[in-house]
Amino acid sequence: MKKYQYLIDGAPYDVTFERIEGKQAQVKVNGLAFTVEMLGEGITERDLPEVEASAAPAATVQPTTAPAAPAPATTAPAEGTPVKAPLPGVIVRVLVEVGQFVKKGDNLVVLEAMKMENYISAEASGMVTAVCCAPGDSVMEDTTLVTIDN
Repeated sequence: MKKYQYLIDGAPYDVTFERIEGKQAQVKVNGLAFTVEMLGEGITERDLPEVEASAAPAATVQPTTAPAAPAPATTAPAEGTPVKAPLPGVIVRVLVEVGQFVKKGDNLVVLEAMKMENYISAEASGMVTAVCCAPGDSVMEDTTLVTIDN
């Protein structure tokens, strides 16, 4: 397991590579688990740099002029009750994952708008069937952020 820290557009990201098999890697980004499919040739854990997150300052990642299309880290809205953005803003944190059971009033997403963090909470109890946003996403009012099947 290797840990890294990145600074992307001013937002810090802690990335942990849990496991790599062929072209798929199990990673955690700020505590959220993702399965990443690598394009091109696969890598192994020994191909990763030896720099540990605690031993080096955060790396700064600058966007390129023509970025490759990344694999989506979010899912499309699913069956259930959508939880929508009450105002436009930027997603700071996603506090839930698909398959997690939430109760009415539980915080789901942190949305920054007008330099204030707004906690978006569940309007009903149920299981999270889709997470439709990721940290750093800009969203408009009424954009579905999470879907809960109750």
